[in-house]
Amino acid sequence: MTLELTFPESTGSAAKGSRLEFAVHVFRGRWLSLYASFSIMAAIGSTYVFGIYSKEIKASLGYDQSTLNLIGFFKDLGSNVGIISGLIAEITPTWLLLLIGSSLNFVGYFLIWLAVTGKIAKPKVWHMCTYMCIAANSLNFANTGVLVTCVKNFPENRGVLLGLLKGFAGLSGAIMTQIYLALYGNDPQSLILLIAWLPAAVSMVFVYTIRTINAGREQNEVKVLYQFLYVSIVLALFIMVMIITQKLVTFSPVAYDASATLVCGLLIFPLFIVFRKELFLWNQKKIFTCPNDARIEIPAQTTTRSEEVPKTSWFYEILNKPPRGEDYTILQALLSRDMLIVLISTACGIGSNLSAIDNLGQIGESLGYPIKTINSFVSLVSIWNYFGRIFAGLVSEKLLIKFKFPRPLMITLFLFLSCVGHLLIAFPAPGSVYVASVIIGFSFGAQFPLLNAIISELFGIKHYATLFNVGQLASPVGSYLLNVRITGVLYDHEALKDLALKNVHRSSSRELTCIGTHCYRKAFIFLAAAACFGAFASLVLVLRTREFYKGDIYKKFRSETEAQQG
Repeated sequence: MTLELTFPESTGSAAKGSRLEFAVHVFRGRWLSLYASFSIMAAIGSTYVFGIYSKEIKASLGYDQSTLNLIGFFKDLGSNVGIISGLIAEITPTWLLLLIGSSLNFVGYFLIWLAVTGKIAKPKVWHMCTYMCIAANSLNFANTGVLVTCVKNFPENRGVLLGLLKGFAGLSGAIMTQIYLALYGNDPQSLILLIAWLPAAVSMVFVYTIRTINAGREQNEVKVLYQFLYVSIVLALFIMVMIITQKLVTFSPVAYDASATLVCGLLIFPLFIVFRKELFLWNQKKIFTCPNDARIEIPAQTTTRSEEVPKTSWFYEILNKPPRGEDYTILQALLSRDMLIVLISTACGIGSNLSAIDNLGQIGESLGYPIKTINSFVSLVSIWNYFGRIFAGLVSEKLLIKFKFPRPLMITLFLFLSCVGHLLIAFPAPGSVYVASVIIGFSFGAQFPLLNAIISELFGIKHYATLFNVGQLASPVGSYLLNVRITGVLYDHEALKDLALKNVHRSSSRELTCIGTHCYRKAFIFLAAAACFGAFASLVLVLRTREFYKGDIYKKFRSETEAQQG
């Protein structure tokens, strides 16, 4: 038996009105909002290409490695201190977050471009640190708006969803590199200009598209998420093939243009998935329209969660924490032991990986690799950053649902893996930096969706906008200690020792460079030890939360969805 839709005699205006109604339906739907989220995350890769243009900053402004690492620290500080964006998200709509973020991105990177190209007087070091911090902090506004909105729109599939979102973010550096090579060629100064205007432009295009939509759970929505996943995997594999090919073959400008065009085409293709899904929902709406459809618009505050509860003092609420999985207040979460352990493992794990990624350009230089190969290292980190995020999001969700495998244990495994990558740089062999780039990129990317999912699972999603930014705050702390205070200082010490052996005095206007396998040995032994310590810290969280993860952590969200739809 088939269902057929019959309409009165159609007219041109009626058909036009129907198309307009469908367009409005698509614009208001969750799936276009999700596509917009993927697009914004795919354009925020400015911090991941720091290894490409950092050499230009160092050379044009005459910095030593410690100064460059200080600027790199302020990049990490800005990109991870998202408490301000989280607090703003508690009281403002998402479109305002995106507007603020795009403005900060353009202003910060445009000032850096002016300084590097000599269009303004040479700025002081603290000026450059401020510019970098402003530019990098813009990512938090886009990140907060996208992640919080998507978790609220798809609460029962947050593992897969966070893996996808963070996967596109991890891939963004490689995407940006392909577009940069097509538009500007091998010109790092122009890359700084590109990351000033492109992410801001993408956020402005989708500024009114990303918002919380209470549509309830749909059938087969996981299958649609997997369709997005397949497209992203094809995109990642294509870029990886391009990276390898560009290393082996000299590309002409036309070849770079073709590569960037195909990348952009793969980024646009998921729109067809959106239209197909929304067309299916549109047809369902046409068939099953009834006078009682207004019940779908029941506001969230009419559920039982808004029932009045006896008021207690704020001090009592802080001490009397709810069970894991319920909505914590901000202070309850901040003062919990679980959050302290999360912060320690994040500072050690992500901080050590950030230190390695920020120094990739100088690592390649110290080992005698050409510029094209160094760019390949940065792109490999970005590609495997993507695979790590996708793998962690999907596999952790599968293991959690099927075997009750706790997510904190996944973090432990990835931190031990990153130790291997650090040691491959500390004791380099022919080709070991390629392997280290893959390992560090993979383990670095895997930690982000796991961190964001763990915070939402342990402390609830009511104040998720602030709390997941609190979790990321540990990254710049670890980066400062491990990158600025240890890695940069040890590198400069080795460089000065080399100059002393040659009886050469360093000029204050000349960059300080170290060549040889010894340059980063001590530093990366420290980084490996820090990652190992973070792994043991996360093991403590595994023991503390083992009973929680044995239960059904999504039961509450299924009950709320059934109450809203029923």
